[in-house]
Amino acid sequence: MSEKIRVLLAKPGLDGHDRGIKVIAAAFRDAGMEVIYTGLRQTPRMIVDAAVQEDVDAVGVSILSGAHMTLFPAILDEMKARDASDILLFGGGIIPDSDKQELEKMGVARIFTPGAPTEEAIKWLRKAIEEKRK
Repeated sequence: MSEKIRVLLAKPGLDGHDRGIKVIAAAFRDAGMEVIYTGLRQTPRMIVDAAVQEDVDAVGVSILSGAHMTLFPAILDEMKARDASDILLFGGGIIPDSDKQELEKMGVARIFTPGAPTEEAIKWLRKAIEEKRK
């Protein structure tokens, strides 16, 4: 892939556990991607503002608080409002399979659960961005 993938990573809501997303950020960087990590306690608006300003290909969020059925739809709504629905939204966290399916129906491109290898996320993101750019 010629053009570098730009990905924004964020921790929405009140969840203060950021070890996992820092591991993902390092893995994506090591794989040659440009990574913008916005840090903890981001609102959906802050996440989408940063994504638009940084002109990213994708937004990845980590949600371990149980608020995934509120936060993912809020981010999707904010993306629609900002005409940024072309940005790929994916995430990870402790999310039940039934909720994963519902979120994917809403427009979340992929949900990774604990234990998913970083290499799996890297391969998926590269392929998804390559297809999006065609």
